[in-house]
Amino acid sequence: MQDTLGAFVPGPIIQRAPYSAGSLSGLSFAVKDLFDVAGGVTGCGNPDWAATHEAAKADAWAVDTLLGAGASLTGKTVTDEISLGLLGINKFYGTPLNPRAPDCVPGGSSSGSASAVAGGLVDIALGTDSGGSVRIPASFCGIYGLRPTHGRISVAGMMIQAPSFDTVGYFARDALTFGRVGAVLLGQQMSDALPAEIIVAADCFALADEPVRRALQPVVDRLRDAAATTVSALAEGELLDWAHHQRILQRSEFHATFRDWIDRVNPRFSSEVAGAFADEGRIPSSDIAAARTFRESASKRLDDLLDGHRMLCLPTSPILPIGRDARLSDIRAAVHRIVDLTGIAGLTGLPQVNLPIATSGSIPVGLSLIGWRGGDAALVGAARSLAREFSVGQFEELA
Repeated sequence: MQDTLGAFVPGPIIQRAPYSAGSLSGLSFAVKDLFDVAGGVTGCGNPDWAATHEAAKADAWAVDTLLGAGASLTGKTVTDEISLGLLGINKFYGTPLNPRAPDCVPGGSSSGSASAVAGGLVDIALGTDSGGSVRIPASFCGIYGLRPTHGRISVAGMMIQAPSFDTVGYFARDALTFGRVGAVLLGQQMSDALPAEIIVAADCFALADEPVRRALQPVVDRLRDAAATTVSALAEGELLDWAHHQRILQRSEFHATFRDWIDRVNPRFSSEVAGAFADEGRIPSSDIAAARTFRESASKRLDDLLDGHRMLCLPTSPILPIGRDARLSDIRAAVHRIVDLTGIAGLTGLPQVNLPIATSGSIPVGLSLIGWRGGDAALVGAARSLAREFSVGQFEELA
């Protein structure tokens, strides 16, 4: 396989044959360089991290599970440095190509995984998602992506950044494959059905830029013909408070994860990543306590709203992907905007799926469904059901 997209980690390609035949036989997969593969160093997108850590002794649970289901591992993919990023930019290993929008970033931090799937180098790929690292590259590259309920898929053998946010996610180009992989990783068969009700989150759409809203409006209109829908605000107060508290909690956790290593190694970082550690994690304990309290109330709000049978509809990203040559100020502004929406499921630990269902010109625009806690299989099933309902573009395989 020739890496024409810059999606794979430079150097020797780590490949593994499946253990035996299974439901994923014939499919190839790649893994984000945050997952252990026995015999290789998990580099986490930073050369100094790779140089200061030993080779993994065993495969991560998710890697082992896909190999056991018959899929073939074809390599490890580029990630933003220490998975801290949402755009797919890596100073050391390069920014993987966005096959659907070559002048734009692919989204991150699971950038190489999304690029490899969208570009047809592999059938499926593993990513991780704390603040949007599967959902955003899925949206920007025009493919399916799942962030599961927090704790639903084992993170054993995966590099942890922020323990109360980190999840194992995955990508696929078509809904049929997306469902097959979901059945394996979730250990549960998919039932292709739409929920009893879909709530269109008016305040989430209001946060999106006009090109995103314009691209998604016809899809939402058609969704009303496919399922019972209502329009309602998600937040009882200010929606941006959700992302504010997500940032506080996630920042405090990744500072705790990396603080000792940074102090000991004094590693090389890009300006964007170095800036994230500039304050050494000095977050007032009162702010952290307030964020935890807010998380509890926000989680209850969504649990009550979805109530085990509803799903929330919103744009995956409030913005289109920015250019690969964007200035540092534009990069920072884009990341901040993105978390305004990805922070909802991240803060509350709920599952979210990206549907590659619209475009703005030629640029993919993702629509998301957030499911109830533990309703991951139903969420993947709803994605497959909508694939049949729309039967266009990425959905043709199920027509």
